[in-house]
Amino acid sequence: MDIRPINDEYAVTAQIALEDLDRIKEMGFKSVVCHRPDDEDPGQPDFAEIAAKATSLGLETRHIPVSGPPTPDAVHAMVDALDEMPKPMLGYCRSGNRSTIIYQQTLHLR
Repeated sequence: MDIRPINDEYAVTAQIALEDLDRIKEMGFKSVVCHRPDDEDPGQPDFAEIAAKATSLGLETRHIPVSGPPTPDAVHAMVDALDEMPKPMLGYCRSGNRSTIIYQQTLHLR
């Protein structure tokens, strides 16, 4: 995992695996947001699998799938996630790019 901090409340990474969640918890993250649609790539774990393991570790999760530029609804859902979920938060997608872009688009709404 290549976790890239954006600030004290939010960091991004590429697709995580179930076995990464223990390390994510150890690193102090309190919540995880997935910005990938399920079945975007073959072999990608479904969000439900990630969420189940994360929940068992005490991490909160949210699924805000984004294909292409984030829609206004997705940006507002991300604002809600940032307002409601504990931090620090880790966002992930295929490369971390969408998770970065959607966060940047929340800045003027918070």
